[in-house]
Amino acid sequence: MVAVAVLGYGTVGSGVVEVIETNHDSILQKTGVDLQVKYVLDLREFPGDPVQEKLVHDYDVIVNDPEVRIVVETMGGLNPAYEFTKRALEAGKSACTSNKALVAQYGTELLETAKAHQASYLFEASCGGGIPIIRPLRTSLGADVIDEITGIVNGTTNYILTKMSDEGLEFDDVLRDAQQKGYAERNPEADVEGHDACRKIAILSSLAYGKRVDYTDVYTEGITKITSAEVRYAKELGMAIRLLAYSHKDVENDGRVIAMVAPFLVKKTDPLYFVNGVFNAIFVHGNMLGDAMFYGQGAGKEATASAVVSDVIEEAQTLGSSVMSEWSPEKQELQPVSETEKQFFVRMAGDARNREEAEQVFGAISTVQADLPDEYGFITPVMSEAKFQECAAQLEDKVLGMIRIRA
Repeated sequence: MVAVAVLGYGTVGSGVVEVIETNHDSILQKTGVDLQVKYVLDLREFPGDPVQEKLVHDYDVIVNDPEVRIVVETMGGLNPAYEFTKRALEAGKSACTSNKALVAQYGTELLETAKAHQASYLFEASCGGGIPIIRPLRTSLGADVIDEITGIVNGTTNYILTKMSDEGLEFDDVLRDAQQKGYAERNPEADVEGHDACRKIAILSSLAYGKRVDYTDVYTEGITKITSAEVRYAKELGMAIRLLAYSHKDVENDGRVIAMVAPFLVKKTDPLYFVNGVFNAIFVHGNMLGDAMFYGQGAGKEATASAVVSDVIEEAQTLGSSVMSEWSPEKQELQPVSETEKQFFVRMAGDARNREEAEQVFGAISTVQADLPDEYGFITPVMSEAKFQECAAQLEDKVLGMIRIRA
């Protein structure tokens, strides 16, 4: 029997307890692991819930109990999640989490702590919810040199963009709907400003490329500036707007890494075009495998809890050793986004019949009409981000908006 402690009895924590207890016999039969939840840590009481029998309010009870071999952190945030996780690892207990903020901020340190104490620190659910992506990167794709990761990794923003497209609504209206349905938090900033996706691509890039990618270095834009006008132009172009987390390593030349989060126009020929609602999808490119796509529900109680318990099972099977899931503490320097090249879609004030000014600045453009008064759209030639900003500055306030186009 392997005793497990769960920190936090919220959405994910209660899901973890439910998965372990409901699927106990199936897990035992398939893996040979007899998991038992011994403690649940929470400040609250849960009268009438069977968890009351396992509920504790003092973390020292857990960390000082030698029978507890695995600690599951589902509290969220940085404090006390960081302190509790580190203390567990220092006590030789393995730990796992769905907390992408914690992994992005302290992952390097916690991985080193785990290794030093013959324990494991796993975080499958931190980047794709229920989508398996961390384990494939470190095991199934271990023979490949990974040079690109691109994905829709935030279900809230994908739901908002999908509904804006399907119903022609504005961002604020769809956000309220998402909050009412529980897809968006009361304070949605981490999702809609791209911070959540930023942390996830930093974690995935660190694993894929072998050096620590600091999430604060990742260029990040959210979706709050997307309006129904951009959506209409996207439909006219036969494209869809998606918030993409993207990173690329130039393995054939200087090994430099690009990482960014921003809205992109995605073509119908791209499988990401068809990823709708709260679903997520992550593309990984390896030098031998080529493209692989991981698709599924990126959030939700059951999906996320299932991914967490997969980590618990692996840790239970490898007690007394450290599962290799790490990257070098050496910082990965990122190529400035200003040096990267792509095409841009631009909304421009004025009339397409008087496009000479835009052509003089941007060169050969192709115009797009969406029957919107006093404006038109156009697509630029391939150019660097720096060149685009230079051109846009020349047109002053006539540029109404811009979205990058995924090649």
